[in-house]
Amino acid sequence: MASNGAPPSRPPSSSGEDSVPILPLRNSVLFPMSVVPINVGRPRSVRLVEDLLGRERALVGVISQRSPEIDEPTFKELYTIGTIARVVKVIRLGPSNYSVVLNGLGRFRVKNIVALEPYMRAKIERIPESLVRDVELDALGTGLREATREVLQLMPNLPRDTAGILDNVREPGALADLIASNFPQAQASVADKQEILEAFDVKARVRLVLAMVGRQLEVLRVKKEISSMVQEEMGKSQREYILRQQMKSIREELGEAGEDDEIEELRERVRRAKVPAEVEKVVKKQLGRMRSMAQQSAEYNVTRTYVEWIADLPWSKTTVDRISVQEVRRCLDEDHMGLEKVKKRIVEYAAIRQLRADKKGPILLFIGPPGVGKTSLGRSIARAMGRQYERIALGGVRDEAEIRGHRRTYVGALPGRILQALKKAGTKNPVLVLDEVDKMGVDLRGDPAAALLEVLDPEQNSTFQDHYLDLPFDLSQVMFLATANNRDTIPPALFDRMEVIEVPGYTRTDKLGIAREFLVPKQLSAHGLTDERLEFTEPGIATLVDHYTREAGVRGLEREIAAVCRATAVKLAEGNAVIEVVTPEHVEKVLGPHKHRPEIAEHHLEPGVATGLAWTPTGGEILFIEATKMPGKGNVVLTGNMKNVMQESATTAVSFVRSKAGDLHLDPEWLKNIDLHVHIPKHGTPKDGPSAGVTMFTAVCSLLLGCPVRSDVAMTGEISLRGRIMSVGGVKEKLLAAHRAGIKHVIIPAKNRKDLEDVPQDILDEVKVTLVHAMDEILPLVLEPPRQTSVSTPPPLA
Repeated sequence: MASNGAPPSRPPSSSGEDSVPILPLRNSVLFPMSVVPINVGRPRSVRLVEDLLGRERALVGVISQRSPEIDEPTFKELYTIGTIARVVKVIRLGPSNYSVVLNGLGRFRVKNIVALEPYMRAKIERIPESLVRDVELDALGTGLREATREVLQLMPNLPRDTAGILDNVREPGALADLIASNFPQAQASVADKQEILEAFDVKARVRLVLAMVGRQLEVLRVKKEISSMVQEEMGKSQREYILRQQMKSIREELGEAGEDDEIEELRERVRRAKVPAEVEKVVKKQLGRMRSMAQQSAEYNVTRTYVEWIADLPWSKTTVDRISVQEVRRCLDEDHMGLEKVKKRIVEYAAIRQLRADKKGPILLFIGPPGVGKTSLGRSIARAMGRQYERIALGGVRDEAEIRGHRRTYVGALPGRILQALKKAGTKNPVLVLDEVDKMGVDLRGDPAAALLEVLDPEQNSTFQDHYLDLPFDLSQVMFLATANNRDTIPPALFDRMEVIEVPGYTRTDKLGIAREFLVPKQLSAHGLTDERLEFTEPGIATLVDHYTREAGVRGLEREIAAVCRATAVKLAEGNAVIEVVTPEHVEKVLGPHKHRPEIAEHHLEPGVATGLAWTPTGGEILFIEATKMPGKGNVVLTGNMKNVMQESATTAVSFVRSKAGDLHLDPEWLKNIDLHVHIPKHGTPKDGPSAGVTMFTAVCSLLLGCPVRSDVAMTGEISLRGRIMSVGGVKEKLLAAHRAGIKHVIIPAKNRKDLEDVPQDILDEVKVTLVHAMDEILPLVLEPPRQTSVSTPPPLA
């Protein structure tokens, strides 16, 4: 389109110039040979119309605006091609409102601007219409006429004589103008119509209108096809309904209605479930078999239960996701304190779900100690997304059929836990939390972890087949979340399908905030109390955290708070009007003496005792390693329920001390006439892992040199026979355990420097962390001088 008003081709010669008033049109285009009423209300246009009163049959130039938003346009805002029109009639509608009936006569071009006030006026050049006819133009006109007639046939609400007008207009150019002028604005904008008005070449004009009519014809054809399909489907459903009603009446006449009521009810339930075509085919076959069975037979009941399960599953029912990053962040902050990195990863996960069109995504696995809120994170995600929430406990599951279901040939067969949870949720896109995936077992009945491989694979779970149903069910829209305490016991193939999010333990500051904001209000409400009857003070909560719990999570803390609440609830139930304040003294009175001493630094360690740090599935812990010697024949005894890896670490530590006896000022044959015993207390708990190597080395050196180890120092690290200290895992959990125990100085391998980024800053402010590369750096940092003599700390190893 020539948007600047210039014609696409050289117009015919002008027939002279005239000065005429100009009437701008806001949302329409006036074509030649058309009669159109136009409402006039803008000041300039009103002045023009009032000047034309009593001068019917006067000429006026009508030009369309480029932008309808401009209220009082100038000539810059108008096209340069318009239609010269004769005023047929002027009707006064109000004080400043008129209706003008205009009859388009022909096209013109603006040559010179004459005036803008009191109304627009310009000199124009008339553009005559070409009346030359040829075979191509006649063919185009015939095609346009036929296409328009077909459009009119697909629009039944038009007047009957509309199609007859097409036969009365013989000139192809006039026919194109007539059709374009009557085209709805929804299918042809002002710019499109202006392009047709500026098409001086008749063939080009007819082609433009023919393309416009063709687009509208295609739209109407598609609408008709859709309407026919809907009517056909409705007709089929109505026909089936009528036939079923007739069948029901016939069975009632024959006295057989009671036998088939149940089958018809099942059929209706399956229909409402909107099952896929493949499933519907199986259901019809099963219902057909039920008609030929006796209701008392076992096979009838098995088939009925099978069809009922199919009808109850959410094949097509979903909840609308309202994924909003702000909403997810708000819900997580409301339900959980701390865990900033965990919340950040979940928010990123929600953002990807919000941007992606499909619903597939990674399976999130929360790994952390008990009581840190792994399961409740899933509940918060479900609440933020507006989805249903279900939890599947997998701890102790050993049977593959728990996941995939039993075959229908078994007595009492049922679908697996996945489909049972979907039935309970009632939608096919809930949030399913697979709890304790690290505690599944394996026996003769199969490996449930292997059965989960298909469930948790986004590329496969769209066609998950339960053994009971034996039909594909789409699990791709389910959001799976898994929780575990220990990653080492998760099968590698299953672990590979999930994205790990570490959920570490809480710091002391976090625990104080969680108790104040979440646990205390929850337990007061659970025990029927208010903060007016029982007020928890900050020192009282701190006493519970420091002296009655030592854990990574907050479950033990919640139990202690509940015990304090129960004591007050008993007094109120006995009729005593008590108002109590939870202070440190009140806590000790209710719960008894302190269970834990926060400051291990008060202890004075004997030579041969060192403090280590260990990682466990329940969080970090401190570990005392003891060494002693006695007359013997060079035997090394290891006790404390050590497993193979830890025993090898102890043997490596002893061998390294023997190899460096000269550097340590020891007799090279110091082990010849003694037996060395290395022990780890709490031998009821199995212990394994290489990270105790540094602690064992320190304990043996302390014993042989007679130098005690500093009581405020703890250490961790794997050792090698060459004296290197290698990296270990669980650094964050170990530092949290050291902080809980009152340790002020921790020694870790230098290769674990990157792990310090995950440690909260308030922990690093209170605990000094020293990075070491080799074993000869350790003894000067941890050994004190012998208490019996004034011998100085031994020199570092060569």
